[in-house]
Amino acid sequence: MLVDDEEPARRRLSRLLRGLPDVEVVGDAGDGEEALRRVEELRPDLLLLDVRMPGMDGLALAQRYRELPPLIFVTAHDDYAVRAFEAHAVDYLLKPVRPERLADALERARGRLLAKQAAVSRVLEAVAPVDSSCRIVTVSQGVFHFFDARSISRFWSSDKYTLFLAEQREQCTEESLTQLEERLRSHGFLRVHRGELIQLTHVKAVHSRNGEHEVELQDGQLARVSRRSASTLKAALGMKAR
Repeated sequence: MLVDDEEPARRRLSRLLRGLPDVEVVGDAGDGEEALRRVEELRPDLLLLDVRMPGMDGLALAQRYRELPPLIFVTAHDDYAVRAFEAHAVDYLLKPVRPERLADALERARGRLLAKQAAVSRVLEAVAPVDSSCRIVTVSQGVFHFFDARSISRFWSSDKYTLFLAEQREQCTEESLTQLEERLRSHGFLRVHRGELIQLTHVKAVHSRNGEHEVELQDGQLARVSRRSASTLKAALGMKAR
């Protein structure tokens, strides 16, 4: 997905990407706020992101939200590279983008995605070869800890982390909310907000006020519900539309 406030720049980059194999531009956005909405809607594998944009710029977006897919910064400015890589950028391309540099950057992003997926799979398979889909792994000071997802009510994103409550304290996992959503869907979890994933069997109540919705869970936690997800949540809970 392309994020740039200049439409001609998006068109040029889109043309270059169409010339590469196994690449599809699923959408674009003109600023950071729109990018967040489009990421939730389109779930792209990769963002090509401009640095300087009106409103929330590319660096602010990368620094605040860990749920984003891998990032390649594409900019006319060469003085943000250090901050971009501190925000875990895959690559940093200067405009005008050369096709061979773009191809190299995409290959690097593809390698990072595959390596991350393989690492998570290896850990899960080593711990629970029979049913690894329920296992949540956290790492603290070099020690791996394991949790059964079926006992967890809610995962949420905060800044650049995915958090959940277990053993009476806040835990942090390396997996993104999107990865957990894919893995835990068959175990009754539902994404109800860009930053919220809940287990439906743990829902105690749904609060609605002035068009805003919030889920109360059996352990007392409250989860935000986006307007777009409200109808899906109601259907999943067997609620009649009002």
